[in-house]
Amino acid sequence: MGGKEQEFINEAFETNWIAPLGPNVQGFEKDLAVYLGNDAHVAALSSGTGALHLALQLVGVSPGDEVICQSFTFSASANPITYLGASPVFVDSEKKTWNICPVLLEEAILNGISRGKKPKAIVPVHLYGMPYQVNEVNAVAQKYNIPIVEDSAEALGSTYNGIACGTFGDVAILSFNGNKIITTSGGGALVSKEKKLKEKAVFLATQARDDAPHYQHSEIGFNYRMSNVLAGIGRGQMEVLNDRVRARRANFQFYKEELSQLESIEFLDEPEGFYSNRWLTCILCTSYEAREQIRLALLQENIESRPLWKPMHMQPVFKDELSFVNGISEDLFTRGLCLPSGSNLSTEDLLRITDIIKGTV
Repeated sequence: MGGKEQEFINEAFETNWIAPLGPNVQGFEKDLAVYLGNDAHVAALSSGTGALHLALQLVGVSPGDEVICQSFTFSASANPITYLGASPVFVDSEKKTWNICPVLLEEAILNGISRGKKPKAIVPVHLYGMPYQVNEVNAVAQKYNIPIVEDSAEALGSTYNGIACGTFGDVAILSFNGNKIITTSGGGALVSKEKKLKEKAVFLATQARDDAPHYQHSEIGFNYRMSNVLAGIGRGQMEVLNDRVRARRANFQFYKEELSQLESIEFLDEPEGFYSNRWLTCILCTSYEAREQIRLALLQENIESRPLWKPMHMQPVFKDELSFVNGISEDLFTRGLCLPSGSNLSTEDLLRITDIIKGTV
């Protein structure tokens, strides 16, 4: 916390606006829309996962459909596909950004078309805050007229060619979970350039109650709206978002300056036109054994680090799903490590971490 969160929370209590509606909800949505620009319309919701669930429904995903999903990501990118009775088709990464590979993406689409199962949507992810190859991926989607549901859960504050991540898809989602660059404790948002899609999302997120004096429902709805209290936290967090991005990027720069002289450690640099919020700083080691040596040395000093995401096509729950792989995400998972990246890390903290790493390689 670092802005006026408590003031907005107090206002919610003093005015008795506690439910999933109220001035903080509208204020938070407006703050996000202004920050994102690009004609964004925002619906504040209870989680990024709920936002992705609604987004997939809004673009027409239904039981029996197939949806292409980036394999190298957290499970919340894929789980909502199954909520709708659809099947995920996993596509591997490319080395430039670690995100969905445009070449394999087209291969997966053509495979689906050949089977009479043209994908209903594509879910690319801005992993660890690094934008995916927007021009290339979106061009493939447009070529085959397939909507993009942009997973920007980790990328608030990131940009591609100066345009905010979260505005490139037909629909996009954000996350404000406790580990994200700003948080509402738990929460997320759906973003669309079409106001009617935002309004439809809000309708579905509030149990799809029809406009009637009594409780009437013509569609199945969900309880996905954000509370006015949590939205107050979000409004305060928006005041310090740019500071948080600067802090995360400074963490990355510190690690890179301290560790880049070690031949056994690699960093993911930003391609031209890509600007990452550096939500997490990640390194690549020479091998699984080298990664584990660093991870365990840090753990011995009560410092948490974690392997990169285990790809979805390697997850037991998705072992029977179709996938198009090239080995890149599996290699990243095997050799990659997420370092401590909190916005409040001190120079002393960072030096302690880097000294331990230097002592292990």
